[in-house]
Formats: sequence, structure tokens, C-alpha cells
Amino acid sequence: MDPECSRLLPALCAVLVDPRQPVADDTCLEKLLDWFKTVTEAGPSLLLLQENPCLVELLFRVLKAHDPRPRVLSFSLRLAGLFAAQEDCFQYLQVTPSSSVSQQGELLPMLFGESGPLGGAAWTAPTVRSGWLQGLRSLAQHPGALRFLADCGAVDTIFSLQGDSSLFVASAAGQLLVHILALAMRGPAEGHPSPQGCDWPACAQKIVCHVEDSLRSTATLQVTQALNVLTTTFGHCHSPWTQGLWVRLSPLVACLLEKDPIPASHSLVDLLLSVARSPVGSSDCGLWETLAQTLSHLSPTQAGPLALGILKLQDCPQALKTQAFGVLLQPLACVLKAAAQAPGPPGFPEGATGDSITVDTFLSSKSACVGLLCQALAHLELLQLLPQRPSPWPQAPLLRAAVAILRFCHGSAAPTSDVGGHLCAVLAGCVRVQRAALDFLGTLSQGTGPQELVTQVFAVLLEYLTSPDSSPMVLKKAFQATLRWLLGSPKAPSCCDLDPHTQLFLGELLPVLRKRLCSPCWEARDSGLEFLTQVTRHWGGQAAFRHALLASEVPELTGQLLRDPESYVRASAVTATGQLSSWGLYATPTGPEHPEVQQESLFTELLHILSTDSEGFPRRAVMHVFTQWLKDGHADVAEDLEQFVARVLQAASQDLDWEVRAQGLELALVFLEQLLGQPGSRCPYAVALPEAAPPATLAQVLQALCRVQLFEFALRALFDCDRPVAQKSCDLLLFLKAKATPCGGPQEAGASPDVVSVEAALQRWQAGEQGQPLGELEPEAVMAVLRSMDLEGLRGMLAKSSDHMEKSPQSLLQDMLATVGVLGENEADCY
Repeated sequence: MDPECSRLLPALCAVLVDPRQPVADDTCLEKLLDWFKTVTEAGPSLLLLQENPCLVELLFRVLKAHDPRPRVLSFSLRLAGLFAAQEDCFQYLQVTPSSSVSQQGELLPMLFGESGPLGGAAWTAPTVRSGWLQGLRSLAQHPGALRFLADCGAVDTIFSLQGDSSLFVASAAGQLLVHILALAMRGPAEGHPSPQGCDWPACAQKIVCHVEDSLRSTATLQVTQALNVLTTTFGHCHSPWTQGLWVRLSPLVACLLEKDPIPASHSLVDLLLSVARSPVGSSDCGLWETLAQTLSHLSPTQAGPLALGILKLQDCPQALKTQAFGVLLQPLACVLKAAAQAPGPPGFPEGATGDSITVDTFLSSKSACVGLLCQALAHLELLQLLPQRPSPWPQAPLLRAAVAILRFCHGSAAPTSDVGGHLCAVLAGCVRVQRAALDFLGTLSQGTGPQELVTQVFAVLLEYLTSPDSSPMVLKKAFQATLRWLLGSPKAPSCCDLDPHTQLFLGELLPVLRKRLCSPCWEARDSGLEFLTQVTRHWGGQAAFRHALLASEVPELTGQLLRDPESYVRASAVTATGQLSSWGLYATPTGPEHPEVQQESLFTELLHILSTDSEGFPRRAVMHVFTQWLKDGHADVAEDLEQFVARVLQAASQDLDWEVRAQGLELALVFLEQLLGQPGSRCPYAVALPEAAPPATLAQVLQALCRVQLFEFALRALFDCDRPVAQKSCDLLLFLKAKATPCGGPQEAGASPDVVSVEAALQRWQAGEQGQPLGELEPEAVMAVLRSMDLEGLRGMLAKSSDHMEKSPQSLLQDMLATVGVLGENEADCY
């Protein structure tokens, strides 16, 4: 331990036990415990206690206090547990008497035994009970701890705390039982103990007997506690003894299936899946039979998570997987049956037909019907993405079911049965089911299906995009699903363009998109712009898409939304127009049909937004668009590259949003890389920068950087009050410095550039006086300044957190003492 910390510890311990002093807040006490944990892990705890006897005195004094403060008592319990984790220190705390407190007895039993906090008023505070459990959790690391737990009766107290009113305490009690059980089974018992438990250690036998009694209990809470302990055990302990544990307890678990209703069904599912994932699952054939019985006994809603978990298992009998898949498909099979226009099988695998229990769930209540459908759709969506999904995958019936659900919700289905009529009434306008079904439908776009079904998919998506009843979130989901289906549509066989069916759908979709861009709901306008951006990014080079888009009014409407009153919409419009312009799909109206329009380039309009918009989102979007344009060689960039960069950097340097300034540095780095002959990829429809021009010499590069005032922008950002901006600037200057060093300086031999004015300005900027510009810069002076700066050291300093000085243990102790006035003036390190 640091000598200065040792000097401060006695005063801090005195403050903690003094009832007249305010208690340090929980954050400080947690940091103090973290520090002690680090110290005890780095060296012997016994030496720490011997060199700092005030720590033992603290524990004794807290015990002696007539009415100890709960936070300090909890802290002391956890601190004692940290020290006692090492066996020699554990023995020391057992026999060490207090030197200044008239109190005899062993310290650890007084802290954790029945004579300690257990019988006091402080025990009513959950923080004390939690501290008691966490202290024992730290202490229980060696065989001596097991004997101690047995002698002081701690295990029985842990049993009672499993049902604590505080969920945190109850959870900690269950986890501690698992930890003690694993500790007890180490060593000789770690092999294959008999299931009867005759050769099990006494502590382990006691815990297992308690679990057995809880599983036999008629109280659901006790059954839940036992199942949770076992779930954690099989999830964390993979030693051979767990097989004997399961052989012993599995009959009691199976007996739970005979009760009606099945108690603690969620916890039972968690346990069975935990066992199946453990080494026990690969060695116990009876487990698969138990899983199959559980699937058939649970209600459809309860069986869904178990079925999905079974299908995620790597090694599992095929018959069980088929049964589990059927459970997941049953709700959708019921929907198909209710929506069928003519009798016939729905097309799902055998065993997936909707049984009477599933139908009863649909008919029982609206919440049950909605919950079951949403659960089934979510589970199947997850399963669709897994490599171990069932094969063959019933793509066509799943598509039909998703379309049927969406039509029931939209009110466009024609029910042919009582169940269908009930679904129409229950699901009409249900946003929750609509969102789940649209997500699932979008996931199904990764597969294939008959053209007739694909046409139905596009038709129902168009219904939702057109309907005025679609909520903003449902509309967003519909756009997302539409995008996924469009991008997954096949190309025409004779060329790389879109197939006729997709072109036909585009002709119907673009008028709907145009209408949504004029919607009074800003979320609808925003979703439409996001869809337009994504589809243009992927299809900007497709002739059919370009022709259809240019024939619509969508590009013009997108430009008008740059002046939308909602900042989110303006930001999305900026991104969309930038994407359209990159593909040559956006143009300001010109010609005799628009004589009243004053010609203004999109670059000028976006630059105006960057300079004047009151919200940060549109300005950030503009910077992202400009950076992408520079990478792609956009026409407005190629027209006058240096003027483009200079105007953007000038606007970005004056922005109050640190993300805008940081993106300005990203743009500056792209410009620098292009000057050095390292351009990035470009959009094929953009006006490319000259490819044949060789990389400029270093002197030419530096001259260009000075002309666009990149140096001033980067050096000013180096002292930015926002650390991410300073870090980006430092990286940029280090990149330039590294490129310039092998080539030598641009100045002639013997030249000595004047760097005094530059260094003086930098000192003023570092002091916070950012107003004065650098003025005309010479490349030689700039490079001389860069060589003289310790940029590597600055980058290391910026990589540290802003409070790294205040995170030291010495600072923590000083702050805690300063809050109670123990330290003198100017002695604290408060921040």
C-alpha cells in the first residue's frame, strides 16, 4: 500500500465509526472496497492488516456501536470478507483481539454469526443483509470457510434469505448457495459421488436436502427458489459431480409436471435448458424424455421459450427438435386455418397443426392472443437467422401466415370461421402484432418463395404504406420490410437490371412515397426519407430505378424538405439529397419552365444549412454528406477542390457542436490522403478527380493545406475543450508528421523559418484565447512547429480519462476526509 494512503487510513477509519460524522456516500464506499480488493489481490492480506491495525479496529468498533449505521456496517462486512478470503488472514481475524476496544471474542463469528448483526435492528436494512451475503461470498474461498459456515449457522440464514423481500438480497442468497455447494464439492468429492449422497460433504448434503425439500413444497415460491439455485449450478459448475446431482434430483423435477398448474414454469424451463447445455445433457438420455414431456404439458405461451431453446441446442434428438418446431408453428398454423378460403393443409410440417389448446388460447382473451402471436413471431424470427434452423424451412407457409396476420390486423382479411372472426376483432389495429409481423416478414426476405406469394407480400406492404391508419412506428417497420424485400428481389435473367415484377411494384410504390413525404406527421416524412436514402444507395445505378425515380416528383420534394420545420426531417433530407446527388439523381430546377427559380447548387444550400441551422442533427448530416462527396469525387467537389474544402472547414471550425468539428477533421484527413495519392473508393456516377495526376510533392501538399487553412483548423482543434476533437486533431497531425519525416522538410538547407508568431498563437489558444487567427502561414513554419511539438505525448495524455488524476486511492481518501473537515485547507483533492 502507498505510504501516503497508510497515513490517511487511521483518520478515515475514525470518521467511519464516529456517529457524529456524516457517512460517505455509497459511491465512495464502493470505490474504497474496489481499492481494497485490488490491494488484497496484489499481495498478502495478513501483512496489510498487520501494517494497518486501524482496519481491524474499524471492524471491532462497528460491532461495538450501539446503533451502527447500515451503510458503514454493510461496508465493514464486505471488507472483512475481502480480508478473510486468504486462509492465513482468515485465521488471524479469528483469534485477533481488539487492542483498544473492551470487547472479547473472535471477530468473524461476531460479524457473521448469530451474535452479530443478525439479531440487531440494523438487520432490517436490505443493505446490511446484502453486505452480509457479499462478505460471506468473498470469505468462502477455502476449506476453513466451510467449517466456519457450519459452526456459525450461516447456511440456515442463507436459506431464509432466499425469500427476502429485496430481490437483490434474494438473488444474492441463491448465488451464494451455489458458490458454497461448488466449494464443498472440490477435492475428494469432485469425482463421481453417489447420487444417494452418502459420500457427499456435510455442507453440500445440507444444501441439496434443502433443495429437495423445496422441490417437494406446495408453495410456488419455494419451488422457484430451488429451481433457480439448480439453474445457476448447472450453468456455472461443469464438474462430474453435477451428473450425480441431476440423477438425484431429476425425479423430483419430473414430478412437477404432474401438478396442475405446473408451478414456476418459467424457472422450470430455465433449469431444463441449463441442464441440456451442460455436460449432463450429453450423458443423460432421460433428459430428452423430460424435455419432450415438458413441451406437451406446458401451455403454448409457456412452451414457446423452451421450444426455441431446444432448437438452439447443438446435439439434440431429431424427434425432439421436430416436436419443438411444431410448438413454435402452432399459432401460425391456427392463423392459416382461420384465414383459409378453401379446405386443405396449411403446408406446415406434421405436428404443427393448431391444436385445441392453441385455439383456446386465441379465444380466451385479447391479451393472450396478442401475446402468443407476438411470441411466436419473435421466436421464429430468431430461428430464421440461426445456422441450425430446421431443414427444410417452411418458407411458403410462413409467408402466407405473416401476410394473413397483417391482413387480420389491417381489416382486409375475409374470415371463414369463428376463429377467423375472433382474430379480426382482436387484432384489428393492434400495433404490437403489426410491428412483430412486419419484422418477421422482413426477415423472411432472405429466403425465396413462389412469385404468387411474393406478389402478395408486396401487396400487403403497399396496403400498410398507403393506409392512413398506419401508426408512425408501423409505417417505419413497413418501409424497412419493403426495403429488405426490394433488395432481395431477383435481377432480370438477361441483364443486371430489375425484374419486371419489381419494376411494376416500383411504379406503385413511388407515388405512395411521394405522398408520405408530404404527410403532416413528421415521423412519416422521416421514415420516407430514410427509405429513399437506403434504396438509392443500393439501386442508384439501376436503369429502371433511375428512370422511375426521375419521372416522379420525389427528388424535388426531398429538396423542399431541407427546409422542414422538424430538425430530424431536415437531417434525413440532407442525407437523402446527398445520396441522390452522388448518383446524379438530384438537380435544381432549371430551364424555361422554371424562370422564377434562382439557380443555386445543392452544395451552396447544404453549406447554408451547416452555417445557419439552429439544430445539431442537420449540421452533422451535412458534414457526413460532404465527407462522402470528397471520397467519391462529387461534381461539386471536383469543380474546385480547394475552395470546397476551405469553405467547409471554415464553417465547421465555427460550429459549437463537437461532432461537427470532429467530422470536419475526418474530412480534412480524407483531403490530405488524396493529396498524398491515397484516394478512397469513388461512386461510379460521380465526376472523378483526375486519376492520372501523380501524387503531389510534399511542398505542394503543404502549400495546398495552407491555402485551405487546414493547419489552422487542425491546430485550433488540438486545444479543443472536447477531448474527441483534440484526439482526432492529434491523429491527423501525427499522420502528416509521419508522412513528412521521411521526405525531410520543404525548406532549403540553412533556412530557418519564423515560428515565433505561430508558437505565440498556439500558447494563447492553449490558454483559452481562441479568437485570434493565425493569419498567413508558411509551410516551413508549420512543419517546424509540428516537429517541435510532442504530439505522441499529447496523444497519450488525451487517451487517459479526464479524471485519471482524481481516480487514485490517495485522492479518494483525501476527498472522503475533506467532506468532514478532517483535512486542512487546500489539502483535499476535490474535483
